[in-house]
Amino acid sequence: MSLMEAIILGALQGITEFLPVSSSGHLVLLQMVFGISEPVLLFDTMVHVGTLVAVFVVLRQNILAILRRIIQPVTGFLVLATIPTVIAALLFKDRIETAFASGAFLGFAFLFTALALLISEYLSGGGGPAKSAGRTYMTLLDALVIGLCQAVALVPGVSRSGLTLSGGLSLGLDRELTARFSFLMSIPAILGALALQVKDLAEGVGVGGIGAGPLIAGTLTAAFTGFFAVKFMLKIVKERSLKGFAAYVAVLGTLTLVDRFVTHLV
Repeated sequence: MSLMEAIILGALQGITEFLPVSSSGHLVLLQMVFGISEPVLLFDTMVHVGTLVAVFVVLRQNILAILRRIIQPVTGFLVLATIPTVIAALLFKDRIETAFASGAFLGFAFLFTALALLISEYLSGGGGPAKSAGRTYMTLLDALVIGLCQAVALVPGVSRSGLTLSGGLSLGLDRELTARFSFLMSIPAILGALALQVKDLAEGVGVGGIGAGPLIAGTLTAAFTGFFAVKFMLKIVKERSLKGFAAYVAVLGTLTLVDRFVTHLV
């Protein structure tokens, strides 16, 4: 992986991590376009760390409130919502890595994300200030359902933010509450992904032939672009519908399937 490819992939990660369009799916797709064949799971994890930095900066007030008083409902909700992802990651780690490498179901996963977004907007009544009111409190069941949505999003092409936002909106939660909880959930999810890569990290940054330069450049680029993406999505989720994102991933999924089964250009 060249330095320029790493920067492009890092920017893509930062932009798409918090938009409901699947950062992992876009990374796999662009890696296929670039013809990157070496293992890239470590690079993928590190650019996620970059976006983690962005979450800490933008949501620092929420995070500090949790750290000042660990024992509180939101902490329990985050722990409960993370459990399904941890279980799924431990049980299906090898299959997930294979899916990342091959992109076998990428087109179908994009279409699944689009469908989830459309269903959630239908159930929630759509976006906009006039229709943004919802429940301003969460329950344990809400956290568990959103956590299950995040676990499903381990599949490349299924958007983590898209599925968790869809889960919260479908349950009738307030749009801003759903968005902030979704982004807070990314913290333990990304830390968990990093923990699974501790062995690889201990063996050196050149894992899979990716050197320190591209790894650092991709991570920093992801952090920079991710900062603006988080702020953008917090505003969009509160004020507008997510149907535009659904249309985008639906078109992308269709084109991906056409290429896979018909044109074979990538």
